[in-house]
Amino acid sequence: MCVNCGCSTTGTASTHHHGQESAHEHGHEHEPEGGSRTLRIEADLLAKNNRLAAGNRARFQAAGVAVLNLVSSPGAGKTTLLERTLTDLDRTLHFAVLEGDQQTSRDAERIAATGIPVRQINTGAGCHLDAHQVAHGCEAFDLARTDILMIENVGNLICPSGFDLGEDHKVVLLSVTEGEDKPLKYPLVFQAASLLLITKTDLLPHLDFDLECCKDFARQINPQLEILELSCRSGEGLQGWYGWLKAGVKRKRKKSKVKSEK
Repeated sequence: MCVNCGCSTTGTASTHHHGQESAHEHGHEHEPEGGSRTLRIEADLLAKNNRLAAGNRARFQAAGVAVLNLVSSPGAGKTTLLERTLTDLDRTLHFAVLEGDQQTSRDAERIAATGIPVRQINTGAGCHLDAHQVAHGCEAFDLARTDILMIENVGNLICPSGFDLGEDHKVVLLSVTEGEDKPLKYPLVFQAASLLLITKTDLLPHLDFDLECCKDFARQINPQLEILELSCRSGEGLQGWYGWLKAGVKRKRKKSKVKSEK
């Protein structure tokens, strides 16, 4: 296992929702922990990923697609938020979804039930999605007819923070059941994010979670970070999230000649 990113040394398996499976070579060498070549290997890995991410970004820009990379700990509510968002906005925006997990297609099956195009990417021992997987995962989508591509990354607050997928924004989710100090413990993902969604706020009356303290910690890490509070169960705060999405689509359309007349 790679000491830098936790990936498998033999590559990762990408299993799509309709059952197709293909192995992708990771493309970098590995040294034992403490090896003298660790920094160079990590630099090579990130440089290759960044080149591929730039290609993804150009492709998304040409198609006029707004792309979000959703990152959180396992269980913070990414898939539930997607289900609610896709259902509520299905007459307003056209979505496509990439689902990243180490194993199973359970999340893709949940998204497919909404009628939205979805592809499952299984990373095996890998702890994050990379730009190469995203490029292949999008091959089945009609990007010209898509307003927003949602990428649900593997549940992990560490590894996804360092890997550009070609997205417009990283959106980090933090549920009120996790504790308010997550931004201090895992600062890199909060530094990289444009938006923090504090989820499951309907549970606040039952928890010792200091909401204002959490927001203060997050702003210490990233003063420009936008913060929204919401609950998919009660619906509280969802309109703010939907407004943020719609504004992002408008900005992307202005930058692209595609869909400018929509």
